[in-house]
Amino acid sequence: MLRLFAILLAVATFAGCKSSSCCDDVCDDDVAATHLGHLRHVVLFKFKEGTMPEKIAEIEKAFAALPAKIPSIIDFEWGTNNSPEEHAQGYTHCFLVTFKDAAGRAAYLPHPAHNEFVALAGPHFDAVHVVDYVAKK
Repeated sequence: MLRLFAILLAVATFAGCKSSSCCDDVCDDDVAATHLGHLRHVVLFKFKEGTMPEKIAEIEKAFAALPAKIPSIIDFEWGTNNSPEEHAQGYTHCFLVTFKDAAGRAAYLPHPAHNEFVALAGPHFDAVHVVDYVAKK
């Protein structure tokens, strides 16, 4: 009986989701909410010394606008470094872009909106570090 209850609970949890590893609608399930199996694109920025705060704010806003312009982006978040460990090596900004799969990333990289962003922001970077991975638990 307990096993049947667990199975029914699992089915109910995923009822609103399109698959057990992804949910395009809002779901309370941790697995669905983390987009397991999706491709994550982590981008770290180190700005050139002397880059004005207004220009950095413009670049932040431009990157944050990409999800509305590029349909293959299914999730997006960003923030600035606040680690006390002192290992940032001058990188101040982290952007996490999520795609359903590698095809989503393939559509994003040459997308005109992405190229426009690179043209705007590129001259102000001292360094950029990118790591892509498939989300696992």
